[in-house]
Amino acid sequence: MPLRSEEIQIESERLSIRPFSADDADATFHCITPSLTRFMSWEPPASRGDFDRVWRGWLPTIAEGTDFVFAIRQRDDGSFLGLAGLHRVRNASAELGIWIREDFQKQGFGRDAVGLVATWASFALGIESFTYPVAEQNYPSRRIAESLGGVVVERRETPKYMSVIYRIPNQSAVG
Repeated sequence: MPLRSEEIQIESERLSIRPFSADDADATFHCITPSLTRFMSWEPPASRGDFDRVWRGWLPTIAEGTDFVFAIRQRDDGSFLGLAGLHRVRNASAELGIWIREDFQKQGFGRDAVGLVATWASFALGIESFTYPVAEQNYPSRRIAESLGGVVVERRETPKYMSVIYRIPNQSAVG
């Protein structure tokens, strides 16, 4: 029986992570800046209408359980921190992604969020391993992958930058 998105809640002492919903759209849109996306494969949406079309496209795949976009919030006060992605979950190696709003970076939230999502997916979905594409020059994000046992398995040139692809092992045996 597939997981229902409204039943998914991943929590730690600091974070509350749930599938993205319309309630997350305002906070998300206001945090997407050109400097935030310099190491992302995508550019900031040109308008709120453009962003609305993007996030509305996420909802069916979240409901189907094939692709997840998670809103990351502080557990204590509900402050929006960013988004985590878990894509192509029906593949043996699902893809992880993360972004944390700029004013909350360098506080370990990205590492915590990716670790929580990977652990949840390892147990709840039986994901065998994860791919984690990252810009070669994005050292903080690379440290996230490496902290989860990730190793570089490929290099790719993208339109924006040279990237490395990490393979992160199933997290069910970690900890």
